[in-house]
Amino acid sequence: MAPGNRLLGRVIGCSGSKATVSAYASKDGNGLAELWSVGRLISITVGENRVVALVCSMSTDRSVWSEDGENVMHIEVELVGEIHTGISGKPEFSAGITQYPYLGAVVHRMRSSDLEVIYDPGVSDTAVIGQLTQDTSLGALVHIPSLLSRHFAVVGTTGVGKTTAVTLLLHKALKADPALRVLILDPHNEFAAAFPTESVVIDTDTLDLPFWLFRLEEFSEVLFRGRPAIPEEIDVLRDLIPEAKKMFKGATDTALIRRAQERSSLTADTPVPYRVADLLALIDERIGKLEGRSEKPHLRSLKVRLLAAVNDPRYEFMFSSNTIHDTILTTISHIFRIPGGGKPVTTFQLAGIPSEVVNSVASILCRMAFEIALWSAGGVRILVVCEEAHRYVPADPKLGFFPTRQAIARIAKEGRKYGVSLGVITQRPGELDPTILSQCSTVFAMRLSNDRDQDIIRSAIPDSSASTMSFLSSIGNGEAIAFGEAVAVPMRMMFERVPETILPRANSGLEPTHGGEATGVDLRRIVMRMRHIDETQRNIPEHSEHFMPAPGLDETADPGLGLPQRRVGDTPAPPEFFAQSPAAAQPAESFGNKGLAAPGAPTSAPAAPEPTPRAEISDQAYREAFQEPVEPRETQASARNDLSSIRSSLLKKPLSSLIKP
Repeated sequence: MAPGNRLLGRVIGCSGSKATVSAYASKDGNGLAELWSVGRLISITVGENRVVALVCSMSTDRSVWSEDGENVMHIEVELVGEIHTGISGKPEFSAGITQYPYLGAVVHRMRSSDLEVIYDPGVSDTAVIGQLTQDTSLGALVHIPSLLSRHFAVVGTTGVGKTTAVTLLLHKALKADPALRVLILDPHNEFAAAFPTESVVIDTDTLDLPFWLFRLEEFSEVLFRGRPAIPEEIDVLRDLIPEAKKMFKGATDTALIRRAQERSSLTADTPVPYRVADLLALIDERIGKLEGRSEKPHLRSLKVRLLAAVNDPRYEFMFSSNTIHDTILTTISHIFRIPGGGKPVTTFQLAGIPSEVVNSVASILCRMAFEIALWSAGGVRILVVCEEAHRYVPADPKLGFFPTRQAIARIAKEGRKYGVSLGVITQRPGELDPTILSQCSTVFAMRLSNDRDQDIIRSAIPDSSASTMSFLSSIGNGEAIAFGEAVAVPMRMMFERVPETILPRANSGLEPTHGGEATGVDLRRIVMRMRHIDETQRNIPEHSEHFMPAPGLDETADPGLGLPQRRVGDTPAPPEFFAQSPAAAQPAESFGNKGLAAPGAPTSAPAAPEPTPRAEISDQAYREAFQEPVEPRETQASARNDLSSIRSSLLKKPLSSLIKP
């Protein structure tokens, strides 16, 4: 008998879903014992059909293994399906079983030709993503349209290769569907290296997401820094933001135009630009019109929150000077690659975005992806990939940000109707919303060590292959058990290796300052990045060591402000310096910066000339030019001590006592 049809044993018991096979290994070996292993598929001949079964467990009829005599083995197998001759005369595989094995039925080794029939999806548009574990000569096939249209999930513990597997799947999907647009929410900044020529990287330096694109719930999440919002302040925003949007459009206060605007349904959620300065002016106007004092603290608190967010350098991507223009077309075109310009992938790096804003940003992106697909009538096909998805849609409904959960859930439930797909990546499927996971019709389960996570995946797999999940805790790196719509039957497979040139790796978007020992790291540049100081405009002196004043430097200069320190005794600047320097004639702050354009002012203004650095003149000349009194060092030190004591006393007082009615 040929090796592929070698007799392995006979059936000695059978139930509705399992069977027991008896086999023996003679004293001379015969190689039969080596052909049995847990997780392999075997074939049981039943008439003209061949029943496919999966080996679940093995044991012997005795507690010891005999080296001299024969050993009888009992093997438990799970019935998976059967191979039969189809109408076309070719072998076909079906998950159902028409004829169950009888006692004494012959068990054979599974042939490679039968494995091809079993794991062949039977449709076109398939892609090879790896090899079968049982037979590495056969490729693991997935149906790309089913993978995308019905969503997919990649789960596995840390370090098993989830990111690499997703990179492989995305490259295969883009090759099969070049018109696909991929948006990756990348919290670890890993995918930029995986798509060096196909992607546009958006980080905190290149992100321009106007604050007026945020819905009210998303904007309040930013203002309240992830804490519960105060209803009174939210009501004020809901009333005044539409008014600020009308002011931006230049509406006049006439009854006729006001009625027309009311019919236009301009709300706080409408993506129409407005100025923060207009919003602050409306808040000030409401504060002045109030007769009572009960609501004034809420309005003043709201004003403080707005100013704090506008002046926070971490929120520069929201409140930059560009955000007061109507840039929605540019923003959507850049983020969602419409048109793509040969780069259909957007890697949205979330590592540098403040944690209290990440949920709002994820909500906006997922919501806009669905709306673009909806209003384009399926003309734009978008795949949203959520890395660490349990952060955005946790299993506990009390956790997470509701608008983000709602946006992702809408894609999962309705996305396939409009051409928007979802890819979920998580290391803790037990902490992921089960509704989201249940909508993922194809799952690649890599190694999972947590029992609860295994139970979640085990509940999603068909009963006929439930025993396959028993291998989840022991499969190797890069190996997975794939099941769902994109594969014919649950298969244990090994992902193919990704070339080194597109291997994902953690990258913050910054070049390392030093690659040697820690003693050679440029600590000055690290702290500048922590303080969000632009190295091209502000410079912390290289003469300082750990920011301690070097000999000859003015100790009153504060490096934390990002201003250049002044040397004591520098040569005074020539008189023509003061004639040419425009610093004294410029205002301290530009009201048009960070979305704070003055009401009624043009939305764009020429940039003010750069003031001459203060380090170029001496202390005496600087104070004479800008009318600063020269005080002795002792007087300055005393003033700083007095200021510290005043600040300390103010911090001990309640905020309500410091606010004048």
